[in-house]
Amino acid sequence: MAGCIELARRVGEELASELGVPVYLYEAAATRPERKSLADIRSGEYEALPAKLLKSEWKPDFGPAAFVPGWGATVVGAREFLIAYNVNLNTRDKRLANEIALNIREAGRAAKDPSGNPLKDSEGRAVKKPGRLREVRAIGWYIESYRCAQVSINLLDYKTTPLHIVFETAKEEAEKLGLLVTGSEIVGLVPREPIVAAGRHFLSRMGRSEGVCEAELVETALRSMGLDSVSAFDPAKKIVEYAGRPEAPLAALRVAGFVDEVSSDSPAPGGGSVAALSGSLGAALAAMVANLIVGKKGFEAEWKDLSSLATRAQDLKAALVAAIDEDTAAFNKIMDALKLPKAGEAQATARETALQLAYVQAAAVPLETAAASLEALRLCVEVAARGNPASASDAGVGAIMAKAGIEAACLNVLINLVQVRDRAKAEAMGERARSISEEGGRLEAEALERVKAAIGRA
Repeated sequence: MAGCIELARRVGEELASELGVPVYLYEAAATRPERKSLADIRSGEYEALPAKLLKSEWKPDFGPAAFVPGWGATVVGAREFLIAYNVNLNTRDKRLANEIALNIREAGRAAKDPSGNPLKDSEGRAVKKPGRLREVRAIGWYIESYRCAQVSINLLDYKTTPLHIVFETAKEEAEKLGLLVTGSEIVGLVPREPIVAAGRHFLSRMGRSEGVCEAELVETALRSMGLDSVSAFDPAKKIVEYAGRPEAPLAALRVAGFVDEVSSDSPAPGGGSVAALSGSLGAALAAMVANLIVGKKGFEAEWKDLSSLATRAQDLKAALVAAIDEDTAAFNKIMDALKLPKAGEAQATARETALQLAYVQAAAVPLETAAASLEALRLCVEVAARGNPASASDAGVGAIMAKAGIEAACLNVLINLVQVRDRAKAEAMGERARSISEEGGRLEAEALERVKAAIGRA
């Protein structure tokens, strides 16, 4: 956010300087509290600007305190991601939708006395009865093309009020009026985090583990909130991180295709990508063993902890799957640097600088693979002791795969560090790799000991 604030101020200043127009900063970039809300700055709209600009308290942050008829004024801000979210109702009555909106939105509604008259404070201002949800703005309307009324919502900060809480609260308020929520829609894009959190929320309500793969979390959120009830919800196009993520050609391959690619005469993908795959399989098995316990009778005391463990394992699995392509990309940067010209001193220096950066990155990626694989191994140790004895062998295989990921990744670290001229950096990275390897050896032995003991009880 600090970076966004700085960017907003730079944009605002340049805009005012180049065009000679008034510019206000709002939300996190605001220079004073009364300018945080966009609604407050917009109050009076274009028609009120001439008089507003004459007031000292409304002097622009940048540009002239003068009315520019052909322009008006501009606001530039930094804010959390706003989610435009609509909840569908089994009615066409806009008034009922608006009643729900008044009950859930932060601003609420006008407070009234027992006789139904609006209440005023000592200064004659209307008294508000706050709504249930912070950082929520809402209004009711009717959409002819959907043939239903909607509660139209702007969720200003999903970290303060999660998306699934908005849905659940709207549903509660609808039921008080004898209505049903028939689904919802997201207008535009949505970050990954609130969708994943919603998936975990609804799985938990079902008594299922939250530690499932991300695709299942997204699908659970989609179905539970009816996000495709009135318009299509394609995660690849609607979720910000999915729409903008880089291609992962290796991770997208089928198993046979990946193995064939590794076996080709190309040096990449090579050991680093295989190390990441191995570690990811260790994490996946840790998640599987934990998930087999959640919801199983006789293990109720373990459900919550093992659901949390499975969630951690899924995060590690996702990071390691991403590293499959990251490792190959890092190696390709070395190859690109080697192709740079070196005819003169300047070219030779630039080539060597690019090479050194590439070698450090080529060591850094497998070093993080080793660290993530070590964490996956820790989880395998834990599920070996706490999981169902019938699944003990799976925990053991997970530990072996995670340890293989560690050792394979560390070898890739060490071979790339040979080329790094900054010996202090190389020695520090090498020492970390050796430490991870030693800890991995200890944990693998502990995991296998626990596995064998559990097999004896199976």
